[in-house]
Amino acid sequence: MKSLRLLPVLALMGAALSGCGGGGDDAAVPGVGALGTLRMALTDAPACGFDKLYVTVQRVRVHRTAGADEAAAGWEEIVLTTPKRVDLLSLQNGALTELGQKALPAGVYQQLRLVLEPNSAANPLANAIQPTGGSELALETPSAMQSGLKLNVNLQVQANEIADFAIDFDACKSVVKAGNSGRYLLKPVLTLIPLIGDAGQRIVGYVDPLLANGGAVVSAQGNGQIVRATPTDASGRFTLYPVPAGTYELVVNASGRANVLVTGVPVTTTAFTQVGSETVRLVPPAASLAPAVVSGVVTVNGATANTGASVRALQTLSGGPTLEMAYTAVSATDGSYRLTLPLEAPLRWAFQPNPSSISFSSVAADAGKYRFEASAPGFSPKLLAEQTLSGNTTLNISLP
Repeated sequence: MKSLRLLPVLALMGAALSGCGGGGDDAAVPGVGALGTLRMALTDAPACGFDKLYVTVQRVRVHRTAGADEAAAGWEEIVLTTPKRVDLLSLQNGALTELGQKALPAGVYQQLRLVLEPNSAANPLANAIQPTGGSELALETPSAMQSGLKLNVNLQVQANEIADFAIDFDACKSVVKAGNSGRYLLKPVLTLIPLIGDAGQRIVGYVDPLLANGGAVVSAQGNGQIVRATPTDASGRFTLYPVPAGTYELVVNASGRANVLVTGVPVTTTAFTQVGSETVRLVPPAASLAPAVVSGVVTVNGATANTGASVRALQTLSGGPTLEMAYTAVSATDGSYRLTLPLEAPLRWAFQPNPSSISFSSVAADAGKYRFEASAPGFSPKLLAEQTLSGNTTLNISLP
């Protein structure tokens, strides 16, 4: 069998608690009646302030109909012989863990569910989190998720071929702190990414050695959305994988440093993309100004508790592009949030293969300029007007 060349990234944020739209026809590709193979893996994006984040996977289910409920006929399943407890934070810098594969009828599958084992008296830490410097705590999963973290997809399985995917479980965006209660809630943010062989779909590079071991987060972005992100390893090396073929902006965010951007980074399915080298590194300059702390409360239909809301800070550089510079989920108890943002001008460099040096240019006109976007399940995102920050700022946001 050969690996099937599949679909672009399907971003499926917060889908586990949302309704399933779509028609749900039993569409099929040529070769219906024959078998193809669905193969699944799991990966992760960076975490925010956590040392460990565990989920225990029981199975992956797919169905041809987007609106099929959990008891409907027609589900196909990849069932793990033993539920697999995975530390998502070990799945960075291109690491994957296999969940298994299943031969199933060729066709188009419109719904996918990642089924986790619930926390129980027998296994109270099946899904758990360890805050940095703290002890391991149960990660609470709402009862609505017990039937699986539900994604609407357009997953094609061709006859006699392998449909190879990775589920990106974004730890940073999937955990909500319940105020000062010491409780943490799961609000899944998942992305389904096709895997097209081992030759490409990677961006590899190095940052300043002083930012090694997670001192910086590197992300590939497009149209103001993060496609893949990772912290660095102990040498400052980073690997973004899998990344769909295309052209991206590469962003480096690090505490106490200015934000830096590499534009026009190509990704192909046939070769790695190398950004600089071990001796030619991305080095964000140290900040000379104290960062600005932007904080406030997000209200959704007049409520502040259990809204599932989030806030992100966007920066649109003169002449483009728009980039996500920070993100946080709001508190599940009082709707509060907090973002820390550099006031220095962002820096930009146009990608070149095999450079002898990397010299960033300052985008001085955009120093301290950000737009803030609040989102909550069931509501259109609310994007506020651009603000020029000069220090700490209080910003309360109401949805809708």
